[in-house]
Amino acid sequence: MVIVPLESFALYYSISHDHSSLQSFLNKSIHSIFILTFFVASSSSIYKIINDWFTHQREKVDLQAQTLKSELKYLKSQVNPHFLFNTLNSLYALTLKKSDLAPEIVLRLSEMMRYMLYECNEKVVPLDKEINYIKNYLELEKLRHGDKFEIKFELVGNPTGLRIAPLMFMPFIENSFKHGLNSQIQSGYVHIHMNIENEQAIIKVDNSNPPAMPAMKSRRSGGVGLVNINRRLKLIYPNQHTLDIDKTPNSFHVQLNINLSQS
Repeated sequence: MVIVPLESFALYYSISHDHSSLQSFLNKSIHSIFILTFFVASSSSIYKIINDWFTHQREKVDLQAQTLKSELKYLKSQVNPHFLFNTLNSLYALTLKKSDLAPEIVLRLSEMMRYMLYECNEKVVPLDKEINYIKNYLELEKLRHGDKFEIKFELVGNPTGLRIAPLMFMPFIENSFKHGLNSQIQSGYVHIHMNIENEQAIIKVDNSNPPAMPAMKSRRSGGVGLVNINRRLKLIYPNQHTLDIDKTPNSFHVQLNINLSQS
């Protein structure tokens, strides 16, 4: 844009004195020509800057979306085998004992696998199907543990019509059994309460917290399950969830609130 006035003056002085009328016209109009030329040049530059900025922002958003999609796919691929591994361990323990409960567990397991294989590939699933998956898991744990521990599940509200990202609650439930009930203790409990209200899903998981055995101390952190679910919550429900975890010498409490209005 600095060149614009220089070009105007060069044009003025390049015209010979034989064209004094043209010089006079240029002399009177040079300010208007300068302003017009400056405006055109400025507009072109501003347009290019804005266009480049929008192009950069669009590329940045596309890259973030692809990164998010890849990360969610990776996290979900870790979650599913994690649950399957623990469920198969339960079944294996009963088959070693030649328990009559094994066939029923196979049926429960088949329903769970069907859900994981055919439903969990979707971005969101019906909340009632997610709850049914939880019920199957709890029934499997009841069959495995028998009457040794107190296992309760309570649902308040109607989940019909609501949708949620798959397997959002299961890491907390699975963790309550993994760390709250183990073969070395004689009594314990897992209490789960879910409340559905105003497109909010609230789940509370309470379990006993027995003293850590020496062989278990290195596993008390919760492993890959809790790490992944925290990451998934931040990615899928940013500013749409709250998670509270409270541990006492005798109990462990988790409360997760998720706003499902945008699911």
